[in-house]
Amino acid sequence: MKNKIVFLGLLLVLSGCAQVDNYSDVIKAPAPDGLDGYWQSAGPQKEMMSPQAIASLIVTKDGDTFDCRQWQRVIVVPGKLMKRDAVIYNVTAALNVYPVEREGDTLHYDRMTFKRVARLTPECEQAWEASSTESTNAHAE
Repeated sequence: MKNKIVFLGLLLVLSGCAQVDNYSDVIKAPAPDGLDGYWQSAGPQKEMMSPQAIASLIVTKDGDTFDCRQWQRVIVVPGKLMKRDAVIYNVTAALNVYPVEREGDTLHYDRMTFKRVARLTPECEQAWEASSTESTNAHAE
């Protein structure tokens, strides 16, 4: 049993997994050139609940992120970019940590493939605006 625990710990270290225990302790990194903007899942993705489901990721120049998933409803999670060694991660407020890899206008994130888009879906745009307004109001208080 002890050997299994040691082996699993070693496996995690070797796989390069980044663990975050406290979201507020994560130091936000600015987006590398070409990463900021709107990204949307490229067609059906096996990681999504349905072929009709859409995943969007917003990345700001400052390193703020907004993960928006929609199918029968819209689920959003804010986050921030974190750089560890030479790898960029998105750390969500829910403490999910996903590597972010960009190749031109293609993004690999959360086991899915995204393409750069000019606009968000109306549902994600509305959620993004609502989140931005809430964030602005929280800072004003």
